[in-house]
Amino acid sequence: MKLRCNFYSLCLLVLACCLLAGCGAWFTVPNPTLGAKVDFSFPKRASFYSTSTEAMVEFEKQTNNGRDYKLGDGDAILVQVDGFPELTATHIIGPDGCITLPVAGPIVVHGLTREETAELITQTLQTYYLHVHTTVKVESYNSNYVTVVGRVENAGRIKFTSPPTLLEIIAQSGAMPVIQKEQVLTRCSIIRGNKILWVDLARLLTGDTNLNIRLQRDDVISIPDSTDTSFYVLGEVGKPGVYRQTPQMSLLVALAQAGGPTLAANLYNIRIIRPSKGVNLQVSLDDLLSPKPNTNVAILEGDVIYVPRHTPAKIGYIMQQVNPFTYFLMLKQFMPGL
Repeated sequence: MKLRCNFYSLCLLVLACCLLAGCGAWFTVPNPTLGAKVDFSFPKRASFYSTSTEAMVEFEKQTNNGRDYKLGDGDAILVQVDGFPELTATHIIGPDGCITLPVAGPIVVHGLTREETAELITQTLQTYYLHVHTTVKVESYNSNYVTVVGRVENAGRIKFTSPPTLLEIIAQSGAMPVIQKEQVLTRCSIIRGNKILWVDLARLLTGDTNLNIRLQRDDVISIPDSTDTSFYVLGEVGKPGVYRQTPQMSLLVALAQAGGPTLAANLYNIRIIRPSKGVNLQVSLDDLLSPKPNTNVAILEGDVIYVPRHTPAKIGYIMQQVNPFTYFLMLKQFMPGL
C-alpha cells in the first residue's frame, strides 16, 4: 500500500512538471543551423562594404579634383580686361548664375571654369570693344560647400576650398568624438543628385581608408540615428535587454555588457540567432574562453543572443511553482515522519 502511494505521488510530481513545462516554464531552443559559423565570422576589412565596390568607384569618378574648379552661385570673381580699367571689377555670381558686365549686360557663368568664363567674357565684349583680352580670378570660394544632416552637433553647410574627404567632413560636423551614448557611428549616406551611396562607418573608423570617399560640391551627407543598431540578449544573463551594436563587437563583449551568464545558465548551449540570414549558431563558453584563434564570433545589429537554463535549474524552477500544499503532501508520502 505504501509503495502504491509513493508511486502515485511520483506520478503526481511528474504530471505537475509536465503541466508547468507546457505552460512555458522555459523557452524551447531550436536546433542550430549546420555550417552557421561562417555567417558569424568577423568580416575582412577590404571586402565588407554597405554598397558595391562599383558604386564607390563611380562616385570617385564623379568627384571634381579641384584643378578644374567650376564657378557657382555666391563666388566672388575678379574680371580683369587689359587696357580697359573701367571694365575691370569684382563680381558676385548671383543666384541666377549670372554676372552683369558694363555695356554688355548679364551673362551666365555658373558651372564654367575660370578659363571658360574669361573666354565667354572676351567674346561678349568683342561686340563693343576691339582687342579685348580677359582674365578671371576667383577671390572668394563661396559656393563650395557640402550639407551634413542627422545625428551631428553642427548640422548644416560646411564650406571648403578643396574637395574634402568624408572623414574630414564628419570631424568638422562634430560627429567625432561621440556626443551622446546613442550616437554610435555605424553608417552614413552620401547623396549626390539622384544617387545615394551608403558607407559603412564602422569599417571606415576602424581603419579601412578605402571607404574614405572624396566629396564634391552640393553633396549631402546624412548620418542617421543609431537607435536601429541594436541587438538583444535574453535568458540567463545578469541584465537581459536591448544593447547598442558597436564596430567589431564580439559575443564576449555582448555577454559582458549584459552582466554575464548567471549560475543557472547552460554555458554549453548559448545560441545566437541572426534573423537577417535565417541562421542559428550554438556556442560553448568554454570555446570562447579558450586561447584558440577564431573561436569568438561577431555580433551584428538585429542579432538575438539567448542563454538557456541548465537542467537542474529547470527542475528547481518547476519545484518553486508547485502549490505549497501539494508539495507538502508529496513530501509527506516520501517522508512519513514529517
